Amino acid sequence: MTDTIIRLRGVRKSYGTGEQAAIALNGIDLEVVRGEFVSLMGPSGSGKTTLLNVIAGLDVPDTGSVVLDGVDLSTLADHQLADLRLQKLGFVFQSFNLIPALTVEENVSWPLEFAGHPRAEVRRRVSESLERAGVVGRGARYPGEISGGEQQRVAIARAIATGPSILLADEPTGNLDSLTGQKILDLLQGLNQSQRVTVVMVTHNVLAATYGDRTLEVQDGRIIRDVRTPDRGRGAKAAAEER
Repeated sequence: MTDTIIRLRGVRKSYGTGEQAAIALNGIDLEVVRGEFVSLMGPSGSGKTTLLNVIAGLDVPDTGSVVLDGVDLSTLADHQLADLRLQKLGFVFQSFNLIPALTVEENVSWPLEFAGHPRAEVRRRVSESLERAGVVGRGARYPGEISGGEQQRVAIARAIATGPSILLADEPTGNLDSLTGQKILDLLQGLNQSQRVTVVMVTHNVLAATYGDRTLEVQDGRIIRDVRTPDRGRGAKAAAEER
């Protein structure tokens, strides 16, 4: 029996009303097994980011069900949904979404403090997450004082500090040069393989998609193709050869 961690059934989502309504998701069925790395590809406006937001509970589907780790999101009150996101989900965005007025350590620590962890536990987790993300000796600096690649690593450290079972990444390499982007993909793949973190990543990059176990092609709010990566890790190997 497979251990399904994400399950969507008949999910539809539109914005607006009447004839002006724009259909973002049009009957999505999806299952993701715990520990999988899934890439979402498709043209702009195809529904990829909306799909990610529905999985995260940030958007509520018009119809259909979303179940994360056995929990039907429609059964949760707003505060329960916020708690679930804090406990089970990590987020990585194209624009990093770091708080400029906070140091690197403070950016990573605030979700842990918000969750009520003791101070000593917060310090330990922050240190471990920054080391795992490959950001050492930058804790006292501010986001504007480090490179884009380092900012994305800090964002990943923040995402994994709470110990999430699911990592949602929306174009995590979109604002990075190709070499730095490959290093970020190596990091995400390493977290997936060593920590068994389930990764769902939106990308426009064909090479980036090969880092995952499977690629879902999204078009007009539907999943039109679900392809297994024949040689998982080919992206990482190719990147290493280029470096």
